[in-house]
Amino acid sequence: MDSQIRYLDQIAIRGKRVLLRVDLNVPVDADGNILDDTRIRRIAPTVNYCLDEEAKVIIMSHMDRPGGKRVKRYSLRNVAKRLARYISRDVKFVSDCIGPGVERAVRRMKEGEVLCLENLRFYKGETDNSTAFAKALASLGDVYINDAFAVSHREHASIVSVPRFVKERGAGFLMRKEINYFKRALDNPRRPFCAIIGGGKVASKIRAIEHLVGMVDKLLIGGGMSFTFLRAMGFPTGQSLVEEKAVPLARRILTKAHRNNVKIYLPVDCVVADKVHESAKVEVVPSQEIPEKWYGVDIGPATVTLFAEALRDARTIVWNGPMGIFEVEPFARGTLAMVSTLARSYAMTIVGGGDTDVAIHRAGEWANISYISTGGGAFIHLLEGRELPGIRALR
Repeated sequence: MDSQIRYLDQIAIRGKRVLLRVDLNVPVDADGNILDDTRIRRIAPTVNYCLDEEAKVIIMSHMDRPGGKRVKRYSLRNVAKRLARYISRDVKFVSDCIGPGVERAVRRMKEGEVLCLENLRFYKGETDNSTAFAKALASLGDVYINDAFAVSHREHASIVSVPRFVKERGAGFLMRKEINYFKRALDNPRRPFCAIIGGGKVASKIRAIEHLVGMVDKLLIGGGMSFTFLRAMGFPTGQSLVEEKAVPLARRILTKAHRNNVKIYLPVDCVVADKVHESAKVEVVPSQEIPEKWYGVDIGPATVTLFAEALRDARTIVWNGPMGIFEVEPFARGTLAMVSTLARSYAMTIVGGGDTDVAIHRAGEWANISYISTGGGAFIHLLEGRELPGIRALR
């Protein structure tokens, strides 16, 4: 753990106003009904500790990207109601996050009460990292606690600026758990140390792959990421997702891996489709033979076997990103097979990223994974070897 950071149980909070930045960015339907409340459940230990200490808990969060406008669907009102269920305590809600109405609500709070502010991103000042917005939020509390690992890679007001204007600051229990697991995996891993990188966001992950090549023993690349590397090796990729600008870097990574004696595993066969739709015509082909007008949509059965064998002796596994276009049902098999492989592994397994998390829960294997991170972007940020701005702000 980071010795320069104080954690919630190292700070005197009894009777104080605790500004608690959490991540309640849960998926909702068109009417704002919550579809998955995992993130709400995971902050409950931090909130309950504050209540045990008779603190006044003021919860701050965002939801989605409303662009500085009020969007009813993204109100935190329903989130506040759901949180009340998990902490067995009323959670009052105020339909703003700054201003006279909020200040009155905070003044009226009694020790051991919880108040949830409205979506921070209803104000552009949040994403613009406005000093004025940060000062207005900071004035509501005596202690600032960041328990929002998933957005701590963002230079947003509630993450990096509010801590500057609150006398005491620290991290919550969820943040401590995230940092602890990452340090175990990245600073002193049990070896063989294997990383699995998938998904389609090549630009946002290729730097992480470059950094990991200097750390891991084996690197498995699937999903849309793999086609940029297959193109770098000179293989045809049809209509598959390829980021042309990243191809030269992919070549350099392959060279670096060879130089560092790191084994890189790429798909040896692919599921291909004539269109990205459930009704598509589907075939399995060798990775070197993707037809010109077809799309690579998943890893094939031979690759599933290869990847499972590569991970057989692993003692630490980090995974981010699905192996195919997971949201289309026929193209989810490779990802679900990878979940099964990790669930059976004796390694310490750390998984991050929204789609990967969904796959684990869909397969019913969440209890067999060592740790499921709440972060996607923050997860990748750490895999790139960079410090999270939200952590730096707590020092």
